[in-house]
This record gives sequence, C-alpha cells and structure tokens, in this order.
Amino acid sequence: MPEILDRARAQVLADGVGLDEAGILAVLRLPDEDLPELLQLAHDVRMKWCGPEVEVEGIVSLKTGGCPEDCHFCSQSGLFTSPVRSVWLDIPSLVEAAKQTAATGATEFCIVAAVRGPDKRLMTQMREGVAAIKEAVDIQVAASLGMLSQEQVDELVEMGVHRYNHNLETCKSYFPNVVTTHSWEERWSTLSMVRDSGMEVCCGGILGLGETIEQRAEFAAQLAALDPHEVPLNFLNPRPGTPLGDRPVVEGKDALRAIAAFRLAMPKTILRYAGGREITLGDLGTKEGLLGGINAVIVGNYLTTLGRPATADIELLQELKMPVKALSATL
Repeated sequence: MPEILDRARAQVLADGVGLDEAGILAVLRLPDEDLPELLQLAHDVRMKWCGPEVEVEGIVSLKTGGCPEDCHFCSQSGLFTSPVRSVWLDIPSLVEAAKQTAATGATEFCIVAAVRGPDKRLMTQMREGVAAIKEAVDIQVAASLGMLSQEQVDELVEMGVHRYNHNLETCKSYFPNVVTTHSWEERWSTLSMVRDSGMEVCCGGILGLGETIEQRAEFAAQLAALDPHEVPLNFLNPRPGTPLGDRPVVEGKDALRAIAAFRLAMPKTILRYAGGREITLGDLGTKEGLLGGINAVIVGNYLTTLGRPATADIELLQELKMPVKALSATL
C-alpha cells in the first residue's frame, strides 16, 4: 500500500484533517494501479465526514455573454470570437427556471451573470428576481455575479442570498496565464468579504487549463486554506474561439485522481460535479467520481455547454442509494 494512502487513512479518514500540499501532490502522482484504492479511500472519507446525502443544484444565467473580462476558457467574454452574445433574462423566465430546478429535487438555485462585477441595474434585477423566486418556489437561492464591493455583499445578504459563488479558477501561480484583466487577489478579496458576511462561500475552479500537477496541488491547498463551504470542480470543455479552445480534454483517470485528491484535501467540504464532467468522464466515470469523493452535482445544462439530463443524474443517485439532500435539512 502506498505510504501516502496510509498517511491519508490515519490523518484524513480517522481525524478529518486534510492533506497538505505535499500530500496532495503525492496523491496526484499515484500510478493508475492505485486508483481503485484511492477512490475507495476518498469515498470512505466523504461518507464519514459528509454522509451519504448529495446536494443537487440547478443554475441559470441572468445575464449571458458580453463580459469585459478575458478569462481564456470562457466563451462569454466579449473579447473573443466565440458565439455567445449578450442576453438578459426577464424575471418571469427566472422564476420558471427556479420552478423547473426545484421539480428535479434540487434544493439550490444559482443565479449567474457574466460580468466583472454587478452594476446598479443588475443588483436591482437580482433583488426583484430573488423576491419573486422566494414567493413562488421553496428553494434556496445562490448567486455568482463576479467581484463585489462590501456594499454589494451586504445587499445580497439582505436579499436572502445564502451562498455566493466566485471561483478562483486555478492556483495563484498560474492565474496570470488564464486571466489578465483582473488579479487572483481581487477574487480572494471578494471571497473574504463573502465569508465574513455570513453567506456560505462557494469557490472552485477548472482543471485542465494547462496547469502542471504541482500547480493542481497548489490550487487544492489554496482552496483548503480558504475553507469554502462548497467547491465546484469543473474540467475544461474547450470552447471554440477562446484562447484555450484547442487544449486537450483532461484524461478520465487524471480527473478521478484529482477528485479524490481534492476530497482528501478538504474532507468536510461539499465537493460538486460541475462543467466538463460529461466529456471528461462519461457515464461510467461520473459514477466512479460519485464513489470517489463527490457529494454534490449540478443537474441539467451549464451556462454555455450542455450537461446530462437532470433525470439521468437523479436516477444514478437512486441506483447508488445516495439520497438527495432535503431542503429542510439545510435551513
């Protein structure tokens, strides 16, 4: 048995203390023959420290495309030749999307906007949208609106937004290769304000942007230091017209190794399947990831790419005897 798995069993499984950066890197370097044992350990850690429940979430874009930032993976940037163009969603459509999300059994509905940060118009629409959703649907509302000021953080709390998503995307050392129009530190500042406000922090990123394995371990350790409530794990789905449009897709076994490594870095965190899992892992890999540390999923489509049908994920959870987390348990 590899030494790092012995260490993880004693430290992470027994005591709930995540691996440090060196330990995470050792996990990411494990050979393929150790992958089944690694996934089983990560699953044991998830079951012990998080339980069998899976949190299900749907997302919708309130404002799509036309973003002024240059995140190299994103087809919503107005700076690239990708096909997404600026569109605003009206309030009735937002409420309908929340109803459809709730009908899948999801407890979480995240409103997303492709912006550097929200302006007055967007905050007004958020206020109206959140109020309308809360009146019509029994579902928790999260938001992802870019970088915030303290005043905007306070406004979101007042509206009743309970969780805020703002991804660091990649590790600090690699971030300038992915985004040049703002800094990693600016993102970290928003996350710190959100955490101090009492809102839950949702922060993850994308694997396969060109980072090294060492930088992947650095990223997991930096997320662990932030101690977010939830970490969405995306795998790059290369978008035509973006600077990363020609990058290869992450190998399935590398993706599963990463899922397990992030679980062993953050044993008590919600670790959510997000974009790119379909082309990276397929149906079999999706199942293996749910048995290798994942305990939350985004159902349906993503912001600019198609996902699996929501019913397919719900049926898979039933097959694996993983109950969908009830809304009442989180209020």
